[in-house]
Amino acid sequence: MRTMHRIAFCRLSMTSAFGVLTCLLAMGQDVHHNYMPGTDFSKYHTYKWVSIEGGAHPNQIVDAEIKQSIDSQMTSKGFTKTDGDKADLYVGYQVAVDQEKQWNAWGTGRGFGGGMGSATQSTINVGSLVVDMYDPGTKQLVWTGTATKAIDPSSNQEKNQKNLNKAMQKLLKDFPPKQN
Repeated sequence: MRTMHRIAFCRLSMTSAFGVLTCLLAMGQDVHHNYMPGTDFSKYHTYKWVSIEGGAHPNQIVDAEIKQSIDSQMTSKGFTKTDGDKADLYVGYQVAVDQEKQWNAWGTGRGFGGGMGSATQSTINVGSLVVDMYDPGTKQLVWTGTATKAIDPSSNQEKNQKNLNKAMQKLLKDFPPKQN
């Protein structure tokens, strides 16, 4: 009988651990976007990088990685980057890096009556990236998007680029917005 309880407890523990892991993976990057109603996005074919005044920007390496990731998405959607003044869209970005607390815990035990466990707290950097697109003719913001957990300055470069590419793909998935 006692063996059956252990087996049931092990199955329950493994199922719970799998559920927690699935939830943690689902809580990965979060993206949101918005656009100016009535904007005819079909008239935009070219874009130019601009700096957002007062916006926070990373070092030159991360700046290049961010622009390359967005350039890749824009190119895949048929947009052409230009350095001239005749661009249809101006694209700019800014970043924010905050710190969050993360708990790492483990435990063994037999329910309420015993066992051992430990929990440690660590601080992780969570980076948000805001991408804005402006119509140069009207000087109005026509599209904005935010991706959280897109940048981790403490991460290795390869992992950071992969994370950034994934975030930009999710962020720009529905760009340009479909007209009704």
